[in-house]
Amino acid sequence: MQNFPKQGSVLFFKIMKNKLGKLIVTFLILAFPLSASANKSGKPNADRVVIEKDARRMTLYQGKKVLKTYRISLGKEPIGAKQKQGDHKTPEGHYVIDWRNPYSAFHLSLHISYPSPAQTEDAQVQGVSPGGQIMIHGLPNGMPDVGPFHRLSDWTDGCVAVTNSEIEEIWNLVPDGTPVDILP
Repeated sequence: MQNFPKQGSVLFFKIMKNKLGKLIVTFLILAFPLSASANKSGKPNADRVVIEKDARRMTLYQGKKVLKTYRISLGKEPIGAKQKQGDHKTPEGHYVIDWRNPYSAFHLSLHISYPSPAQTEDAQVQGVSPGGQIMIHGLPNGMPDVGPFHRLSDWTDGCVAVTNSEIEEIWNLVPDGTPVDILP
């Protein structure tokens, strides 16, 4: 067993000396780039998230293909774009998932890159804080039995909420850096 890496390296270099071997290795590298865009479950990763506030819907896409659609809850004041901290509105605009928190007060959370520089500047002009910590998250810790009933009202402080099982799935399908479009 200890010699395996050395033997594997020798075998690789023997294959690469052969023209057919080079052709096969090149083909494998070019033909299977999707393995880098799949997650541990083998399902393809999303390359875009679209949140439609009015429809209370979040859709994960890979290219033009819909991977999954979820019913969501929003901020307590869902109409209009977030403008300041404490307005309980969910932002609107173009963002990315820029980090994730497995230890949040809610069952898993993915951070949306709100506020944009323009939104920060607008808030400064108004003399207010734009707020932040806008997440896609599950239910509050300790309340998993609420399940899909959480969708009966908009209850977050401006975040996008799904059930715990849904956020687990989203957590695995949406890598950091994924674009997020939040539409009115």
